[in-house]
Amino acid sequence: MRLILQPIIMQLSNNKILITGGGSGIGLGLTERFVQEGNTVIICGRRAKVLKEVTDKHPEVVSRVCDLSIESQREDLFNWVKENHPDLNVLINNAGIQNWMHTSDEDFYDKAKMEIECNIIAPLHLASLFLELASPITLMNVTSGLSFVPLTKVPVYSATKAFMHSFTLSQRHLAKEKGVEVIEIIPPALNTDLGGKGLHDGQPPVSDFIETIFMQLKEGREALTFGFSEIMLNAGPEQLAGAFKRMNP
Repeated sequence: MRLILQPIIMQLSNNKILITGGGSGIGLGLTERFVQEGNTVIICGRRAKVLKEVTDKHPEVVSRVCDLSIESQREDLFNWVKENHPDLNVLINNAGIQNWMHTSDEDFYDKAKMEIECNIIAPLHLASLFLELASPITLMNVTSGLSFVPLTKVPVYSATKAFMHSFTLSQRHLAKEKGVEVIEIIPPALNTDLGGKGLHDGQPPVSDFIETIFMQLKEGREALTFGFSEIMLNAGPEQLAGAFKRMNP
C-alpha cells in the first residue's frame, strides 16, 4: 500500500527560496516581499545587470545568472544550489516569455519554440530536479488569468499558461505522496514589461497583487488570484465565452 503524506504547509518566514526571473516584474515583487518576511532569497535570470540592480538594493539576496531556456544551464543551476544551498525548500517557477505575434508571422515557429521551452519545459525540468533535494520542498508555479481564456494576440503564451495550470493541478495531486505542497500563483495583467515596454502601463501595480496573494498565502490557499484571475478561476462556460469575445473583438 502506498503511503500518502500530508503536504507540509509553507510558512511565510525562515525559508530558503529560489525565484526564477526574480529580478523584474512579479518575480521582483515576490523577491522583495519574501525578503521582508524574513526569508533567504535566491534569484536567477538571463540579465546580469538586472540581477546586480536587485542585489545592490538588497545585499542579502543571492543571484545567479542562468538562461533557463538552455537545458544544461538549468542543470548547472540545480547542481550549484545542491552544493551551496542544500537547505533550499521553496522553488518558485516564475520566469516566462510573452510574444505578441500572429500565427502567420514568418518567425512564429521560432518564437513559439522559445516560449514553450521557457514557459513549459523549464519549470517541468526544474521541478523534477529540485524534488531530489533532501529538504521537503514547496513548489509554486506562476500561471496567468489567460490560463482560462486566451488573448489571441499572445496565442502561444496563453496556451503555455493553460498547460501549466492543468499540470499544476495534476502535480499537486501526485506530489501528495511525497508530502510536497504545490501552489499556483495566477496573476492577471499587471503593470510590468512582460511582452514589451508600455504594453501594460494601464494595468494594476505589482505591489497590489503581491499584497493580495500574501494575504491568501496566510490563509493557506493553494490558488492565489487577483482581480481578473479571481473571476476567471470561478467563471462558468458562458462567462468564459463572454470574456473571450470582449478580449478578442
